Amino acid sequence: MSVARRIAAAVAARVSTTVVRGLLDDEPPGGARLWERTNHRGEPVSLLGGPAVAAGVLVGGLVGAPSARDGAALAVATTSATAFGLVDDLTEDREGTVRKGLRGHLGALARGEVTTGGLKVLGIGAGALLAAALSRPHDRLPEGRGAAAAVRLADVAVDGALIAASANLVNLLDLRPGRALKAAAIAAAPAGVLGGRGGGPAAAVLGAAAAELPDDLAERDMLGDSGANAVGAVLGTVAVQGCPRPVRLALLAGVVALTVASEKVSFTQVIARTPVLRELDAWGRRPAHVPGPAGPDAPGSPGGSPGDGAAAGEVPGR
Repeated sequence: MSVARRIAAAVAARVSTTVVRGLLDDEPPGGARLWERTNHRGEPVSLLGGPAVAAGVLVGGLVGAPSARDGAALAVATTSATAFGLVDDLTEDREGTVRKGLRGHLGALARGEVTTGGLKVLGIGAGALLAAALSRPHDRLPEGRGAAAAVRLADVAVDGALIAASANLVNLLDLRPGRALKAAAIAAAPAGVLGGRGGGPAAAVLGAAAAELPDDLAERDMLGDSGANAVGAVLGTVAVQGCPRPVRLALLAGVVALTVASEKVSFTQVIARTPVLRELDAWGRRPAHVPGPAGPDAPGSPGGSPGDGAAAGEVPGR
């Protein structure tokens, strides 16, 4: 992937994010109130940053896609993550009476109860599998039609799981202003800077993050499920299209381990106890201020339970 192609992808993503955000601000679908949430300061923030970032990574990713087939895979992964994220964003329980993490949504599905979060799990999972199937194979397959087909099916299952799990992990990080975009930019930087098959879409993540990060840090916008899931799906697709099988397996193991840990451990508490992570997490953010007593479990405080009260208006446990 040439440097010029990666620059074009980053510029396209940044411009698209900015343009779409402006258009949505002029005429928010359903009215501005539908997209408004209240953060830990009691101030309004907008969910419109999510669809804008999703549009940016999609346009930039298509510009930088290494092939038409890989571009189609990226489009499927991004649009499914955005669409089902929007369903969860716009139909969530605003009063917070139903707050379920991934384990809760899967448990509800097992009992035959379909929550919006459960629908998101199914929808993003299906889109991720299709994206994995569409992605051009680049690992060596064994001789023999049957053996090659079996290995290819296993690859699709692993790759689909990696795309879906990456989408979920970025959403889990979207609990403080700028955190998810910073993490996504760090994850995308190696491929975006060094190139390779996933270099173009990775550069698109960097461009979209650069466009939206100031509003996210200033707590005017939040990614919500639509934006965070879209960015995570693109990162997962970058890994699927650019990394060999052993690396993809290792990445999937790491992402799944972090997801399982999030059900028991507060990422915010871990970050608060780790100096380097704490400084990086706080960089560019407004000074913390929570009215009234702020204990370690108060929403918006440096600590928090595994659900983590959302500093940028996220519903805990999403």
